[in-house]
Amino acid sequence: MQFGIFTVSDVTPDPTTGRTPTEAERIRAMVTIARKAEEVGLDVFATGEHHNPPFVMSSPTTYLGYVAAKTDTLLLSTSTTLITTNDPVKIAEDYALLQHLADGRVDLMMGRGNTGPVYPWFGQDIRNGIPLAVENYALLRRLWREDVVDWEGQFRTPLQGFTSTPRPLDGVPPFVWHGSIRSPQIAEQAAYYGDGFFHNHIFWPKEHTQRMVELYRRRYEHYGHGAADQAIVGLGGQVFMRKNSQDAVDEFRPYFDNAPVYGHGPSLEEFSSQTPLTVGSPQQVIERTLGFRDYVGDYQRQLFLIDHAGLPLKTVLEQLDLLGEEVVPVLRKEFAALKPAHVPEAPTHASLVATAGGAKDATVDAPADSGTGQAR
Repeated sequence: MQFGIFTVSDVTPDPTTGRTPTEAERIRAMVTIARKAEEVGLDVFATGEHHNPPFVMSSPTTYLGYVAAKTDTLLLSTSTTLITTNDPVKIAEDYALLQHLADGRVDLMMGRGNTGPVYPWFGQDIRNGIPLAVENYALLRRLWREDVVDWEGQFRTPLQGFTSTPRPLDGVPPFVWHGSIRSPQIAEQAAYYGDGFFHNHIFWPKEHTQRMVELYRRRYEHYGHGAADQAIVGLGGQVFMRKNSQDAVDEFRPYFDNAPVYGHGPSLEEFSSQTPLTVGSPQQVIERTLGFRDYVGDYQRQLFLIDHAGLPLKTVLEQLDLLGEEVVPVLRKEFAALKPAHVPEAPTHASLVATAGGAKDATVDAPADSGTGQAR
């Protein structure tokens, strides 16, 4: 099972000091956090994509390419790549290039995001969110799997004899997760292609998460990719820890109360009882996380959110020490002991290459006229 963290890249005032980090400070801090995640033994670091304040992660591939150069083993991912407002041609090119730079340590999560105004900013209509997600992803898959693509759809200009470059590393595209909190159509899409389904298990009660994951598992089996319990599932989670649970509650409360995504709403205690937010000791985080399996079954990836709401970098790094030293080793052992042998691990580049029968040179030799770009 893979364990890691994800960031939403918010630039938020620290409510205990009133100080807001600069964008430069926040971006550098996220690099430090990613490197620390590898240092403490986590598997995955993922970042969201946003195009509005108070967030700074507008170009995940730029950031992840830099992190790739600073790390050796960390699997780099996204906690949303906006399939609706990004051109699928650019996604195909950017993430294939990132694959090469990171020696295959790349996958990504498709999503529609939760910021309505982003659609017109990129020339789209939010009412087309689901059709855009379906059409754009269908094209993206072809761009990664076919050397030459002829295509015509509803939402972008046609392609004629188009080759996306570079080709995927070793002839194998990055593994794709489809992230959704509330849209059954996205769970259906993930199941149809046999891709992973990621439920950002933060804002909703466990009954909702259970329904979404069960839908995906049923449809995964329906489409012939394997048994329902072999479907590839990931979950989000949110934690704040101190050795003493009351210390954790007291320290985190002002950050919770002023958080941009849920502040000024339910109390910390109410929110913790209604959602998977866990604020307490490492042992409480272990017990709560192990309980996720009771209602989603065996799953392959667990990502924690630990760096938002204005938490200072020092505190975030302390959270990572606790995750790496006290929480994740126990979770690895316990989840591994519970997982049946027929349930797969999360796909990696190496496992996908092996399934494909080995690495292939995917280079396409297509001489082109230097002035027109048209093949001679």
